[in-house]
Amino acid sequence: MAQAATTLPHVTFHEAAEARIVPWYLWCAVAAITCSMVGIHWDISWHRTIGRDSFLTPAHIMIYMCGVLAGISCGYLILATTFQRNHPLRDSSVRMWGFRGPLGAFIGAWGGIAMLTSAPFDDWWHNAYGLDVRIISPPHTVLALGMFGVMLGTVLLVLGRMNRAEGGDRRKLEWLYLYVAGMTVVNVFTFIMESSPRVIQHSALFYRNICIAIPFFLVSLARAAGRRWACTEICAVYMLFWSAMNYILPLFPAEPKLGPVYYPVTHFVPSNFPFWMIVPGFLLDLLFARTVVWPKLKLAAIAGALFLGGLIAVQWPFSMFLNSRYSKNWVFYGNNFDYNTRPTSYSLRDLYYPVEKTPEQFWTGMAIALAAAIITSWLGLYRGDFLKRVKR
Repeated sequence: MAQAATTLPHVTFHEAAEARIVPWYLWCAVAAITCSMVGIHWDISWHRTIGRDSFLTPAHIMIYMCGVLAGISCGYLILATTFQRNHPLRDSSVRMWGFRGPLGAFIGAWGGIAMLTSAPFDDWWHNAYGLDVRIISPPHTVLALGMFGVMLGTVLLVLGRMNRAEGGDRRKLEWLYLYVAGMTVVNVFTFIMESSPRVIQHSALFYRNICIAIPFFLVSLARAAGRRWACTEICAVYMLFWSAMNYILPLFPAEPKLGPVYYPVTHFVPSNFPFWMIVPGFLLDLLFARTVVWPKLKLAAIAGALFLGGLIAVQWPFSMFLNSRYSKNWVFYGNNFDYNTRPTSYSLRDLYYPVEKTPEQFWTGMAIALAAAIITSWLGLYRGDFLKRVKR
């Protein structure tokens, strides 16, 4: 007797992708931000060790792979959501310029385009004005804004997926989100690297720079996670990634190709030891767990004070250790001097640069740092509440 044929329901590529906890476009976005941070740290070390010897260095290629991955994945997601009427993401998308797609896809695609646009701009800049070793230049600023766009787009893509999930699926996506949030903090610290060297870590200027840049991102990203130890976990991702890059890069031999060479270099020069952000992050987690119903302004005032106080308590004495002979080893890499470090420099002589000339200037700067920490924490609380509601 012939058996009746069983007809299986047709499943499209997009439906199969959305059935997974982490669909392919999220993996592409995460790979993009990883490429960007590996590439940018490699490139900074390349500049400090070798100098900018060509446009298509391996570090540059790694950076621009971020733009390519973000542009292709986010662009494809927008086009598929726009032109396929039964696309699974169509109902959880936004409309922009006649196209439909997740909000994060639009921001990520813009970031990828900005990053790729900065490549010829950077090459022209160097050809016109010479080779430099500075992080913040006009083309580098365009590149950094593009990276922020890719980071924000990835955060929104992961959050949209996470906030639509429940139970075990949400918990798995939370770990992916914490990684993305940690890499966002890495990006911010990379952008302010030049304004926070070891030689000014006993100045109010250093703490003011950190308080302007970090609390907004840390508080908002942690608040959106909805986890007990989100601040601590995000700071741990930052410290682990930064340390990994600093341990891996010196394993490879390299020497300067530009002059003059004031300091002998035989391997890739790493960055400074990461800041001990896990301490203020831990203090913020303790505060947020006990003040759920506090008004935001009151909560921000305590959070800003805890952030600044925790950072001073750990970073002030640790910078003294970094300025000692005990840090001149592969663990703390206190001797990470680039080839153009002059013998008279403060960093080579393990001295602090006197930024503030009087106690009045120092304490005024510290007051500004505290005000900055409070304001950025307050803004971060509002931004975090917005991110909690992201589902598109």
